[in-house]
Amino acid sequence: MTSIGGAGMVDWNLAVATATRLVRPGPEISREEAREVVAELRRHAKAAEEHVRSFTRMIPEGTEPEDTPVLVVDRTGWIKANVAGFRELLRPLLEKMEERRGGGAGGAVLGAVGSKVTGVEVGMLLSFLASRVLGQYETFAPATRELPASADGGGRLLLVAPNIVHVERELDVDPHDFRLWVALHEETHRTQFTAVPWLRDHLQGEIQSFLDETDVDPMTFLERLREAAQSLAGGSPEGEEGEDGGRSLVELVQTPAQREILGRLTAVMSLLEGHADYVMDGVGPEVVSSVGEIREKFQQRRARGASRLDQALRKLLGLDAKLRQYRDGERFVRAVVDKVGMDGFNRVWTSPNTLPTKAEIAAPEDWIARVHRKAES
Repeated sequence: MTSIGGAGMVDWNLAVATATRLVRPGPEISREEAREVVAELRRHAKAAEEHVRSFTRMIPEGTEPEDTPVLVVDRTGWIKANVAGFRELLRPLLEKMEERRGGGAGGAVLGAVGSKVTGVEVGMLLSFLASRVLGQYETFAPATRELPASADGGGRLLLVAPNIVHVERELDVDPHDFRLWVALHEETHRTQFTAVPWLRDHLQGEIQSFLDETDVDPMTFLERLREAAQSLAGGSPEGEEGEDGGRSLVELVQTPAQREILGRLTAVMSLLEGHADYVMDGVGPEVVSSVGEIREKFQQRRARGASRLDQALRKLLGLDAKLRQYRDGERFVRAVVDKVGMDGFNRVWTSPNTLPTKAEIAAPEDWIARVHRKAES
């Protein structure tokens, strides 16, 4: 992984090295136990395919699940996978910022700071995230020597074994049930993209449109990135994160056109995350006997949050918005299924025009009126 645009704004190799060095060690576990966890997660991922298909009535079209590999990884594996994805997805934005840094005070400072410092800061952020993610369906996943992806250049399911073990121990829940419960959530994401062939291209198009509209000053971007990294290192003065309302990185790059695009992206991500939460709990009673206990304890864990530092960093990275997406999206899915059934809900996957808007996520009856009554009239 080389830097972008010659010297580049981010030294991605250094980002990986920094994140790998700083990431917290996983829970203590013997080699034999680790092998058993990996084998069980792979079994659960396979079993989850049929559970999710049966419950959602979504059947892959052309791309079978086996075409999108399941990888059980450690925290370092998650870091490497995500750096590869970030690098490809952010390439247009970073190339644009690289062009702008040539002149002016911001460009001079960026030139002095260099890609290595930025790589260290990105690595610090990745080290924070790597100990928190349980699983992830990587929609835009370029294949590497160590990390295969689907034949069309995108798609793989990651299950982060040490994080799953850490949380199941923290919650004191049945580990076998918890591992299957997590696999159901991530398998739902894989089913969404394999059963809805246009979804990946649509999402990628929206993200690229958002990045194309970005006209952020490189110095401003770097300052916000440094604030996040300094938070991890304890370098931000007490209370500093509240001076501007705790803006996230995403909020820095919003033109009027971007706000419109971001609204659509927020609605899609709320749908995808809420649908996965709904499915994992809907399938749960049939195959996860302790699903009620797991969900209650997991929700309490989310609600408690963590330290003030952790909360500030989550705000800066926009992770608090992701938690809202789980909640709001699940309410939307539940309300629609209760009203029109699973087949009626599945009209959401017909085309980009049937996806809910951000306003409809909050008002499911408006989506039903637009999609169902219009189709029936």
